[in-house]
Amino acid sequence: MMNRMCAWIMVGWLAILWLPLGAEASNCEVETPVSGPGVALTRHLGADCTEPEREAQAVEAAQLLQAFREGKGIDLSGVIIRGDLSLDTLPVGPLPAELEGVKELQGREVRVISGSMTIVNSVVRGAIRHGSTQGLLVVKGPVTFSGTRFEQLVDLSRAVFMQPVTLSGARFLRESYFVQGRFLRDVLAEKAAFGPHTRFHRSVFQGPVTFQQSGFNGLAEFLEVVFEKDVDLSRTYFKLGTGFSGSRFQGLADFSEATFDHEAYFTFTLFDGDADFRRATFRSMADFSDASFKGRDDFSKAVFGKGQEFTRANRSATGQAPLGFGNQTVQYAIIFSLLVFSALLIAYLIRLR
Repeated sequence: MMNRMCAWIMVGWLAILWLPLGAEASNCEVETPVSGPGVALTRHLGADCTEPEREAQAVEAAQLLQAFREGKGIDLSGVIIRGDLSLDTLPVGPLPAELEGVKELQGREVRVISGSMTIVNSVVRGAIRHGSTQGLLVVKGPVTFSGTRFEQLVDLSRAVFMQPVTLSGARFLRESYFVQGRFLRDVLAEKAAFGPHTRFHRSVFQGPVTFQQSGFNGLAEFLEVVFEKDVDLSRTYFKLGTGFSGSRFQGLADFSEATFDHEAYFTFTLFDGDADFRRATFRSMADFSDASFKGRDDFSKAVFGKGQEFTRANRSATGQAPLGFGNQTVQYAIIFSLLVFSALLIAYLIRLR
């Protein structure tokens, strides 16, 4: 009996001693500053945190919504966000004074996020929605989603972004909608991955834009979009149908080395600046009907796998003609050259005899 009691005492002491050792063994660093008026909701989890530790420190979407209601921003890194974030439930307020001169924004209900929206290297499990068809969502601070995985719908349609938007390295596994968005500053989306359907229909980009080396793995709609500054879509991959019809590029439109696996539509598109399609690959039909090229258009070494359409397109005199093995003119030139070479070779062999 005494031996059994001693054994239980030893087990108890070992358990007491083990608890702090186990806590010290964890390398998961958690940064959560004290909250206060105007302080962003902040939670940073270090790279050494395990999945169970991240789950234990998960942030609920309701917490983000409450921070926005209190006029705060959010600053999240390495976290898991659970639940749907319904931004159209935010209270209606006045249009910010900085936007009062924009006629297109007048007379509409407005919801404002006063602080920043920073969610980096994180996982968003629920949907993010601004579903109001009549109202505006105004984000006054910068938006940064770098390295974050969005597992459900992201719908930020009819949003006005007053500061830079950064999507570099973000992954959108489901639909991502930015319909009728207005981006007042830079948009940086290098090496981002978009899901089955991406829409920027009738959006306005007032600053420079880059989607360099990004991938659109589903339908990509950039219909009737206005790009006021330079646009970098070089080495971008479009897996399904892609539409830029009715859009306007007021600066450089760089599509160099871009790849279009399915149909690409640029009908009635206006290129006010130079249009660079060097080494672009169109594996299906490329339709530039009724497009207008006011600057220099360069299609040198572009490949058209199933044809091209430039009916009624207004092309610049300094433009480079489309090239590539998919182009019929190039094919005929290659065949003619081979025939001439064969004829000369036969003649040479006959003379040797």
